[in-house]
Amino acid sequence: MLRDYKRETENRVTWIREVLAEAGATGVVFGSSGGKDSVLVGILCKMACNNTLGIILPCESKRNFEEDTKDALLFAKHFSIEHITADLTAAKKALVAALPLELNKQASTNINPRLRMAALYAVAATRNALVAGTGNRSETHMGYFTKWGDGGCDFNPIADLTVTEIYEFLQHLGAPQIFWTKAPSAGLFEGQTDEEEMGVSYAEIDKYLLVGEIGPNIDKIEQAHKISNHKRVPVKKYGDCKCNL
Repeated sequence: MLRDYKRETENRVTWIREVLAEAGATGVVFGSSGGKDSVLVGILCKMACNNTLGIILPCESKRNFEEDTKDALLFAKHFSIEHITADLTAAKKALVAALPLELNKQASTNINPRLRMAALYAVAATRNALVAGTGNRSETHMGYFTKWGDGGCDFNPIADLTVTEIYEFLQHLGAPQIFWTKAPSAGLFEGQTDEEEMGVSYAEIDKYLLVGEIGPNIDKIEQAHKISNHKRVPVKKYGDCKCNL
């Protein structure tokens, strides 16, 4: 069932304004990857606050510098959203070189979104802005995000939306077709796609989340959700335990 996206737009824009007012912030900063999630977040934030800045943050991946940047600039032009670009490749190389051990692929790859988070917060602090998150419900359920990376933000206007609903929302808002038809990818390394890496399609994940439909990959979905729980809960603190001291 389709949501009432006209009302959804109005409610989310109002909410973003309330979040900014509560924090005394006068702007929004978000990471602009040229993907569906950042596009929807950018549109909603610009509707709520004219002082919205998208930052394109390529890092190593050829796709980042080509397809992702091209799509992010297309989006910025189409919706008249201010954008800047910062290449984080040298920063990553410097960090890796400073560490006295060799990193495995996952550890090295996760540096990219964490550097982006640091860059977003540096710019936001300079502009008295808040950092908008771009994670969706489907990714969050699967734990398909980097802790303290793309999972780090001040507020997230699309956190309750599945990928299926993101696509519907973009169509409602008149986003160019490319943003809701291309294969979702974090763009962290060459040839990466979300669904191939997770081993399950967003369509199957969303049917499970939205209507409880059990598909052939239910075990993968439930296992991914279980082992990623630490990403979704508050940091465990010793003082919170109920042990007798």
